[in-house]
Amino acid sequence: MQSWTRRGVLQRSAMMSALPLLGPLAGCATTVDPIKTSANPLFTLGVASGDPWPDSVVLWTRLARDPLHGGGMGDAPVAVRWEIAADEGFQRIVNKGMVTARAETAHSVHVEAGSLEPHRWYWYRFNALGIESAVGRTRTAPALDASTDRVRLALACCQHYEHGHYTAYRHMAAEELDLVLHVGDYIYENKAREGRPRLHNSRETKTLAEYRNRYALYKLDPDLQAAHAAFPWAAVPDDHEVENDYANDIEEHGRQAPQEFLKRRAVAYQAYYEHLPFRRASRPVGPAMRLHRPLRFGRLASINLLDTRQYRTDQQCSGGWGPRCAAALDPAATMLGREQERWLDTMLNGSATRWDVLVQQLPIFERARMRDGQLEHNMDKWDGYTAARQRLFESIQRRDRGGMVVLSGDVHEAWAGRLKADFADPKSATFGTEFVGTSISSGGNGFDGKKSRDGMLDINPHLAFYNGRRGYARCDITADAWRTDYRVLPYVKEPGAPISTRASFVVDRESNRLETA
Repeated sequence: MQSWTRRGVLQRSAMMSALPLLGPLAGCATTVDPIKTSANPLFTLGVASGDPWPDSVVLWTRLARDPLHGGGMGDAPVAVRWEIAADEGFQRIVNKGMVTARAETAHSVHVEAGSLEPHRWYWYRFNALGIESAVGRTRTAPALDASTDRVRLALACCQHYEHGHYTAYRHMAAEELDLVLHVGDYIYENKAREGRPRLHNSRETKTLAEYRNRYALYKLDPDLQAAHAAFPWAAVPDDHEVENDYANDIEEHGRQAPQEFLKRRAVAYQAYYEHLPFRRASRPVGPAMRLHRPLRFGRLASINLLDTRQYRTDQQCSGGWGPRCAAALDPAATMLGREQERWLDTMLNGSATRWDVLVQQLPIFERARMRDGQLEHNMDKWDGYTAARQRLFESIQRRDRGGMVVLSGDVHEAWAGRLKADFADPKSATFGTEFVGTSISSGGNGFDGKKSRDGMLDINPHLAFYNGRRGYARCDITADAWRTDYRVLPYVKEPGAPISTRASFVVDRESNRLETA
């Protein structure tokens, strides 16, 4: 039954890929009418599910007759019927209802479908104006007290539309997964640039209408739709959902007044919420959006999703790669904000699961490099917030047990390494493992060379792996071991690339030992 559904998802994806390509040009109307190229004249952006609990899951869609030009739905509300079933033929419907899609939320739908059984597959669909959506598949989490044998995750991030195709998602849709974790850069805000494999559909996004149209462009991609339809997702944003390298109320270059930038952040968060399967608790209020939240998979794993942009203090020193200055050591600096730090400390110290997982955007372990005889760090990452990182590490170590894994993204490269009590001392205690996922497409084709990444594997002995290809990480969790496979593509600038496993690692839960599989 599961295999049949995955094949169906992939077949629909292949049929949509065979349609004429959408090719919007900078500053111009689209050259192809999206209504004519879509397999569905109303549910053009597909369906999705997310944030699974043992008894409920979020079901998402958005009505859009003309997705690249505001949606084409007018101002009137539209009644949408939803159904969720225990079989793909919808003979055993377990819950259903009506919801109203409204113009103020871009006619998006967020249904928290309840009365579900834990740890099982369900199928769902929508109907509006006499038109039926595609069918999506989702899965609930195990019961909180269940002794779950296994959980399978995929880690994804950084899907720059202009840099290449989303072939990785087509391969991901064929995997056996319980959940997809997306750690940011779902869209990129940049203006269109000629000469790239695909083109953005506007100037740099700044208004609500522009952000909505940009999300629509990305979500029209059939491979992305296939991965959303195949599994539930849980997402947290990084910076490009708003603007590159922003920090709290400070825009990238610090030239805009905070109150003005917060207006942009408010519309960006609004569009982000409208296009992903979030629960009502995450609906933004102005420029504030509750993004840090827990997910629980029985007694096996606690997953804490974190927000490293909304509450952080501004980057110091160079703001990017450069020597670490005194300001990077400031104990008042924060990456998570003090309230989120306290929340995470409570979650970690109250956890009783075999594994505790932090899902966040930026590499936590130290990544130093040598340039012109000088040691450099990237000040936008945790390396630029050393006191905040130390507070986090102390909170983790107070758990006084194994099974700590951090999943990160942002840097368009795959990394694996050990979390150390003191990165300057290779003999210091190892208390966890971090896996950094590469990009889906950002950075173009990538490369398999530069084995040491400017000597960084030699400079940082806690780092075990680096690779510059595109793809995603697949994680297989059992009570005693965690396995991560780095799934990579040889190219993304053209569609149709094959996928392979570049490297695999296993973490022993009791010893925190990281080894090549």
